[in-house]
Amino acid sequence: MDIIPSLVAVDWGTTNRRVFLLDSAGRLVREEQDDAGVAALGRKGVYDAVALLRARFPQQLIILAGMVGSALGWREVPYVACPAGLGSLIDGAIRDETGQIILIPGVRSAPGTPDDVMRGEEVQLIGAAEAGLIPADCPICHPGTHAKWVDLRGYAIQSFRTVMTGELFALLKAHSILAPALAGPVQLGTSFQAGLAAGLSSRTLGADLFSIRAKSLLGHLPLEDAASWASGLLIGADISFGLAHIPSKPPVALIGDPQLTALYAAGLKAAGRDCFELDGATAFIAGSLALAQRLPCPA
Repeated sequence: MDIIPSLVAVDWGTTNRRVFLLDSAGRLVREEQDDAGVAALGRKGVYDAVALLRARFPQQLIILAGMVGSALGWREVPYVACPAGLGSLIDGAIRDETGQIILIPGVRSAPGTPDDVMRGEEVQLIGAAEAGLIPADCPICHPGTHAKWVDLRGYAIQSFRTVMTGELFALLKAHSILAPALAGPVQLGTSFQAGLAAGLSSRTLGADLFSIRAKSLLGHLPLEDAASWASGLLIGADISFGLAHIPSKPPVALIGDPQLTALYAAGLKAAGRDCFELDGATAFIAGSLALAQRLPCPA
């Protein structure tokens, strides 16, 4: 028999989807995850998937966040501009004609600052602050396919920058001359730390990436260690860039997949910066609950 939740919160990205079923007390009663991202499903597939959610949970409020609210998804929700807090997300949210489904907007950079956008991460970041899981004024790193470096102040995203670290690593593993060397797993160890050191000081990332092939061919980097060294290099370069765009004093909140936050925590430690980790699922649930509590009832 299926669970009957009080709230259904969906973090719907480009490549995957996570569905969180919450009871009336805001407790997680089930989490479901699949690869039904908007890119995999296509527009018709997303429409069909939303219809299935409606049929499965006909009486529940359903919050949708992420790429499902993009031009590739179900319905496009315009970005809200920085500074963006919980009120901005609520004001920019769109309800469907039934009032049952609410699409949460993404966030864009403020006018006059470098162009940047996010969809999905904003619920985690603002939700974590609203729930007291991180301070109201907090520098944040959200590792992922597109890592985000965020200045959060007064419970609101003031500014952020995106780095394509995860996607670049995936492309290198799948399509580059380095692919055969990067087939192994990434592990926290000597090779990862060596890559971190190179990345933190790198000013020539393209050349450093090619050196992975050279090191392997010349016997200076064991093949089984190449993926760890490459990951360390890219994360080190990511951190070097990111630390220049967030406040320099408070500890950095690392929010996201624990496997990724662990790698970035090692990198921040190597860079001499204090940090702490928070599971992205916990943060997303906190954000969804904060939204559900503050969203006006449908007319």
